[in-house]
Amino acid sequence: MLGILSLDTSFPRIEGDVGAARTFPFEVRHATVPGSTVDDVVHRAGDELLPQFVQAARGLVEQGCVGIATTCGFLVRWQRQLAAELDVPVLTSPLLMLPLVNACLPRHRKAGVVTYSAAALSPRVLEAAGADPFTPLAGVDPAGYFSRTIRHGAAELDRSRMSDDVVAAARQLVATHHDLGAIVLECANMPPYRDAVVAALELPVFDAVQLITWFHGAVAGSSRRHSRRNLW
Repeated sequence: MLGILSLDTSFPRIEGDVGAARTFPFEVRHATVPGSTVDDVVHRAGDELLPQFVQAARGLVEQGCVGIATTCGFLVRWQRQLAAELDVPVLTSPLLMLPLVNACLPRHRKAGVVTYSAAALSPRVLEAAGADPFTPLAGVDPAGYFSRTIRHGAAELDRSRMSDDVVAAARQLVATHHDLGAIVLECANMPPYRDAVVAALELPVFDAVQLITWFHGAVAGSSRRHSRRNLW
């Protein structure tokens, strides 16, 4: 069973979203961290909530989860801290894929990022992922439907409008950076719109669901019979 730490949000989690249990063909257990709003985690980016995330992750481990993932790519800021506090592997963000994707690309090609917030995706956040701090990136329109839905919540979700905003950001990224060879979707709410980005740009697109599925494939056969101290 895989544990997933969720932000405290109020929009529908549709299939394909990391926060929706039906997204994955394996058992997952979500734990919402109270008070972890998008404003607090992404826009204010303080560290006050880290202890609550550690506590919630430990609770998932106690329930039998053999690995921990999250629903927010910006939590990569705490990748090292969370991994240091837990006795199971931790995967916080699709941004961790950037070094690997870049290593796979042809010469003179690079990976770019489509993100929920270009303003918040600072060089510090990229460096926490082990990525080039000057990685090309583009965010969805801060005043657009996708951003407002994720930040402020909504009773219903218009999948078409969400998709349009993600595709528009991807088009902007490619128009600005002509040497792109692939795109990484930072936001764990974006995988439902991955196919639309691929159709629009005909580039390889990597997302959180792909990464978490790969991660689960490795940790699913692991055992917690031994503590981290005994293994390493």
